[in-house]
Amino acid sequence: MDKQKKPAIRFPGFTDDWEQRELGEICTSFEYGLNAAATSYDGENKYLRITDIDDSSHRFNYDDLTSPDTDISVADNYKLSEGDILFARTGASVGKTYLYRHYDGLVYYAGFLIRAKVKPDFDAEFIFQNTLSDKYDEFIRITSQRSGQPGVNAQEYAEYPILVPSLNEQVKIGAYLAQIDNLITLHQRKLLKLKKSKSWIKERIIERIGGKEDAI
Repeated sequence: MDKQKKPAIRFPGFTDDWEQRELGEICTSFEYGLNAAATSYDGENKYLRITDIDDSSHRFNYDDLTSPDTDISVADNYKLSEGDILFARTGASVGKTYLYRHYDGLVYYAGFLIRAKVKPDFDAEFIFQNTLSDKYDEFIRITSQRSGQPGVNAQEYAEYPILVPSLNEQVKIGAYLAQIDNLITLHQRKLLKLKKSKSWIKERIIERIGGKEDAI
């Protein structure tokens, strides 16, 4: 990025300068999560906690679904919708982020998470991708320093600086990076499946060599 805030590589047709904004200018609000325990999943209302955000893909991990142990009828303020980004605010996972996507269904977010609602004139995917950068990691490392447990509060998140192009260019970049993430996740799943298959085959071979009744 040069002094005119133009990247060296960009999609064809875009020439405008990028503008530096703070996250607080890009989002309408920063709200803390629901202060409720988790209970058995009721089949509809999902409860998203820090531990439910996959460390590598930043997607909702469905392995241990739960529901919020509270009266759902009065918890609408904690229901996620398109354009919502969650930020972990304390502990070892401080800085971890998650972007709500419609296929995750009906989701409520828990305490120790902060929700930022991205304004409609910005692309949520583009903003989210900015939180997966080395620059963001450095911001979290510096900002989260506390005398006790590391943490970043809503006001500090609101001060995170982001360079943004026009909305059309944001959409292009966000979609492109999301596509790469999807490919990475797909290959990671294939690799995991292969590792499990290898482990199963290895166990069967060891059983046979070990003199089991079904040994050859």
